[in-house]
Amino acid sequence: MKVVVTGATGFVGRHVVACFVREGHSVVAVARDAQRGATMPWHGQAEFVACDLAADFGLVIEHSREADALIHLAWPGLPNYRDFFHIGRNLLADVAFLEAAVAAGTRQLMVAGTCLEYGMQYGPLTEEMETRPHTPYGFAKDALRKSLELLRKQQPFTLQWLRLFYMYGEGQNPNSLLAQLDRAIERGDVVFNMSTGDQLRDYLPVEEVAADFVRAATNSERCSGVINCCSGRPISVFDLVRQRCEARASSIQLNRGHYPYPDYEPMAFWGVPAKLAPLRQAT
Repeated sequence: MKVVVTGATGFVGRHVVACFVREGHSVVAVARDAQRGATMPWHGQAEFVACDLAADFGLVIEHSREADALIHLAWPGLPNYRDFFHIGRNLLADVAFLEAAVAAGTRQLMVAGTCLEYGMQYGPLTEEMETRPHTPYGFAKDALRKSLELLRKQQPFTLQWLRLFYMYGEGQNPNSLLAQLDRAIERGDVVFNMSTGDQLRDYLPVEEVAADFVRAATNSERCSGVINCCSGRPISVFDLVRQRCEARASSIQLNRGHYPYPDYEPMAFWGVPAKLAPLRQAT
């Protein structure tokens, strides 16, 4: 395939581009900062286009005319989930860009969604469930998906909405849990402050997330609509941290209960990857 990947230097995007390149596909990688693009491990193996999609997406539209699929990962401002700019700026900019891409001939569109679209629902979350977002970020992503579903009724195209859960790996936000733990271990800290850690979450290595993007993109006839990109296996945050300490042979003391639980997440939720599961078994 020939694919266009926006947000190509972000946490997920850098791995998605690398996975497509590794599997022998042709990639046009799009991001705002050309200097950052030059530091990516896939530099020289993918065509790079420097572009701020919110300012002028014309060049990316031209590339998407020639591509088999457009994979849209760009979304500024994360991990701030609470700010209104997700609705006031990002949502409007994405609707304009993706509408133009479809009008220009894009027939396979893959977009990154978020588990925060589900809102405060507990337990296993299925792809058919009603969405109930209560953060600006979750609301904006949910509104974008619904907008694209309405657009499909006027101009048909394949929509693949990969709803991402929790991820970890190279390039993760330095303020994320495991990144902070790794730094504490490397500094030789005696204590690591955390929440009580009883909340259940769904985590995947980012490399596996990237592989799921390739699986879905190359199997669009079997895998479309809302697609939960997750492990399907709940794990407590405490167990996640404990396992990381064991893997790194660290005896750092875990100070549980130092931080409160986030108020924008339920205590226990995880995804059901019904559409990706058979594709994973086949590879």
